[in-house]
Amino acid sequence: MENTVKQYERIILAFLNRHASYRIANANLENRVIADTENNHYQLMRIGWRRGRYVHFCPFHFAIKNGKIWILQNRTDVEVDAELEEMGVPKSDIVIGFLEPLQNEALGHEA
Repeated sequence: MENTVKQYERIILAFLNRHASYRIANANLENRVIADTENNHYQLMRIGWRRGRYVHFCPFHFAIKNGKIWILQNRTDVEVDAELEEMGVPKSDIVIGFLEPLQNEALGHEA
């Protein structure tokens, strides 16, 4: 299980760092990857100013629980589960945490 957690941590961090490299037009935002490796939570935060307003926004939040990657938040149009599968994560190890269990099952993801 420990090897799976470390492997999934590397995959999540690669995903988040790739998306952190993208810049938003007309915004002075800093992208920050936050990794709580002790509790297995990982986020991308966007912080700064856009059009005269302060932004503190979390587009992605992941957790690793029971040997699976839980997508706890996706506030983008990115198909995160598909990208994770392309990165080598089996569909059975991906849980869409913001969907009800029956919806996950219908998509082929099991909690």
